[in-house]
Amino acid sequence: MDGISDVAVGVKRGSDELLSGSLYNSPNSGMSSISDGTSNGSDSKKLRVEDRMDAPPSRVIHIRKLPNEVTETEIIALGLPFGKVTNILSLKGKNQAFLELGTEEAAITMVNYYTAVTPHVRNVPVFIQYSNHKELKTDNAGNQRAQAVLQAVSAVQSGGTPTSGSTASESALTPAPSPVLRIIIDNMFYPVTLDVLQQIFSKFGTVMKIITFTKNNQFQALLQFNDPVNAQQAKLALDGQNIYNACCTLRIDFSKLVNLNVKYNNDKSRDYTRPELPAGDGQAAVDPSVAAAFSKDSSSLLGALSPLSAAAAAAAAAGRVALSGHGGSSGVLLVSNLNEEMVTPQSLFTLFGVYGDVQRVKILYNKKDSALIQMADANQAQLAMSHLNGQKMYSKIIRVTLSKHQTVQLPREGLDDQGLTKDFTSSPLHRFKKPGSKNFQNIFPPSATLHLSNIPQDVTEDDLRVLFSNSGGTVKAFKFFQDRKMALLQMSTVEEAIQALIDLHNYNMGNNHHLRVSFSKSTI
Repeated sequence: MDGISDVAVGVKRGSDELLSGSLYNSPNSGMSSISDGTSNGSDSKKLRVEDRMDAPPSRVIHIRKLPNEVTETEIIALGLPFGKVTNILSLKGKNQAFLELGTEEAAITMVNYYTAVTPHVRNVPVFIQYSNHKELKTDNAGNQRAQAVLQAVSAVQSGGTPTSGSTASESALTPAPSPVLRIIIDNMFYPVTLDVLQQIFSKFGTVMKIITFTKNNQFQALLQFNDPVNAQQAKLALDGQNIYNACCTLRIDFSKLVNLNVKYNNDKSRDYTRPELPAGDGQAAVDPSVAAAFSKDSSSLLGALSPLSAAAAAAAAAGRVALSGHGGSSGVLLVSNLNEEMVTPQSLFTLFGVYGDVQRVKILYNKKDSALIQMADANQAQLAMSHLNGQKMYSKIIRVTLSKHQTVQLPREGLDDQGLTKDFTSSPLHRFKKPGSKNFQNIFPPSATLHLSNIPQDVTEDDLRVLFSNSGGTVKAFKFFQDRKMALLQMSTVEEAIQALIDLHNYNMGNNHHLRVSFSKSTI
């Protein structure tokens, strides 16, 4: 073996013991250099890991900077969406691991995908590259637990059951109790639709039914496979994974239910086995041809992409969100057909700030019905565009597109641009500057129902009804939450609700209580 090993264990060895169990507990594993001996185990050459990033493709993947408490199951899950995982070596003391995939093609797909979208394990970014080894040779003595987990995963992948005698205590070894998974999505910065879930999970088997709902202010779903083994495999591979870069984290458990009863096919629930079901709630029914397409097991999602990447790409294609990790898209929006008599940088900041942190706004000097809005990043720009394009603001239907500009220029010092440009970079009103903020989970399209929070204790329903009526609309319904610090308030149209949000978000209710206003997906 004349290649150079990328495992930082620094022991001399013959090629026939390459990465064997003896390395797992190597006494010399603290050395920072790495070696790959000649056949008699002598004359080692050394090279630092960082110096060999451009190894040729190999079906062995080297994973670095893993968190200390990582499990073998989590390491295997990184490779599972791309194909069969055939071997694993975990180097706990080094925060490194090697994963061998069934084919070089699967390994290339994995490396290409994780080059674009940084993989995270337990919210820690990890680094993935090809190994110089063409295969992993491990004995079971020092690597027994990892091998047992791998055996369990392989059994699940092939639809069998693990052989008796496996000693791993991983959940992978327990029989799947149900074909129904309960899915919770944490840190939901971008909308996750029923179709996105179907795309992701159908990689692991035929998805029969999905029901989505909100509980405890979190987006949740129940998803039924045709076979508990498929549910087991999907849970093993996807639990803890992010749908989009660094957000929309899947938390997956088995449901106590073994069968879902779906009454309607719409954007909240779907039975792929019964395309003839009514839509309910006055929503458009699913086109039967679309339903038929969905019910097929689309194991080759968008070509050779992984399921998570495919879902992101599908959402991007639907105009929902940019696929993170792919450069070239700008965080600047061009908004046109504005009401030039009424619009101000502040009103655009407030409305577009529902979907991201607005950095700068410029109303164009020679075309005052148009403005450039710079968001914090391209994903926020996509999100604002998908939600606000075609909405009514000050009685005019606005058009929102991505601008070719990369930034919004501020006017030169001393130049009066009549207040048409405003810098909001250090605004205290940004909704998304705190990582993991609840606001990430509460991003909804413009709706007639508004969610109010930070309401002072002495403010009554009548006070709020009068306040919101003064914004030029009609308050149709109102409901306090139990603690009276929050409420739902329904205007008669979406346009009135947009106007009320622009006028009254951050309104000072006295005693420095600033009212917070968002769109709600509830109705009263």
